[in-house]
Amino acid sequence: MEWLETSTENCPVQLTLDVVGEKWTLLILRDACNGVRRFDDFRRHIGLSEALLSDRLRKLTTAGILRAEPYQEPGSRSRNEYRVTRKGWDLWPVLVALKQWGEAHTGEGQGPVIDLRHAECGAPVRVAVECEQGHAALSPADVTARPGPAARPRA
Repeated sequence: MEWLETSTENCPVQLTLDVVGEKWTLLILRDACNGVRRFDDFRRHIGLSEALLSDRLRKLTTAGILRAEPYQEPGSRSRNEYRVTRKGWDLWPVLVALKQWGEAHTGEGQGPVIDLRHAECGAPVRVAVECEQGHAALSPADVTARPGPAARPRA
């Protein structure tokens, strides 16, 4: 079966984009991964309307990417902080890859807005594709793509 003969309705890329493929969702996740926790801080930092932010936070918590934890400031009503879950942290390499691509192709040489460094040695962090045997920095020319076990023919 060739790629064009394969149904894409169960494609992991498509299913992932159904959850996180909207710009504001990825920006909320970016901020959450960088320590933003509170609604007003997300709203102020990203510049998102309250209604849209509420909707995206609800979708991220429903998907299990963020979890809401109640907190209460003295004299105020209870509110939620948003914490990245293990499932959410599994998207961190995607954010780093988007950052890496953006710095290479959109930044106009301005340099990084956030500088990610390996805590142990201080080297810059980058995303690279590798196989399960540890062969790293693979390019598309190094990879063979074929329909996998979940592939179905197009209807």
